[in-house]
Amino acid sequence: MTKLVELTDVGLEADGNIILERISLTLHRGEILTIVGPNGAGKSSLVKLVLRLCEASRGQLWRKPGLRIGYVPQKLHLDPVLPLTVARFMSLSHGRRLSVAQALARVGAERLAERSMQALSGGEMQRILLARALMMEPELLILDEPAQGVDVHGQTELYALIKQLSDQLHCGVLMVSHDLHLVMASTHRVICLNQHICCHGEPEHVARHPEFARLFGRPELTQLAVYTHHHACDDEHHGDVRHVG
Repeated sequence: MTKLVELTDVGLEADGNIILERISLTLHRGEILTIVGPNGAGKSSLVKLVLRLCEASRGQLWRKPGLRIGYVPQKLHLDPVLPLTVARFMSLSHGRRLSVAQALARVGAERLAERSMQALSGGEMQRILLARALMMEPELLILDEPAQGVDVHGQTELYALIKQLSDQLHCGVLMVSHDLHLVMASTHRVICLNQHICCHGEPEHVARHPEFARLFGRPELTQLAVYTHHHACDDEHHGDVRHVG
């Protein structure tokens, strides 16, 4: 498997405050890694480190040379009076390898090409942002709360689409999610973050880990039954969830 990103004992501080400490992780092509954690846990800061929008205070961060990254931000602010169609918004993307039509087709949003950006629903907006991220045919997709503002049914569809795209394009996915149970069927590994890595492993194991239960409360068995996870992964993706210091 092609390694895309590796963090080794990474820490981040700002104004004397610890944002992240002792973060070590590796992400390969074709793998979906989901970061969960409470508000203020450092999830978005971790994304910024991988994007190199900020520099680590300590440790090492390695990225595959020339790595192509597609990024879906947590929020997008548009001027409500700006006359901007979906097609025009998509065409503003730099480093494009796909046409607007090709990218929209990959997320099933061809019909939205001439729609005003301001008229999109939450689910439609997220599909457009995802399509825009796909235009450079990324090796790594980074998604910061991609289902924010989308109803539960739409979230389930969106996560299924992300997994489908990862399978089709054989790209790695680093995703931040607020709800492990909704994303369980669409991820290979989970990291539970609270400034440091509390626990990590396959999603069912993390959902039953004492640290996860302490942060989020014990999951309902019915939720776990609905979002059962089945993946054929390499041995390195199996094994017990490990508690970190």
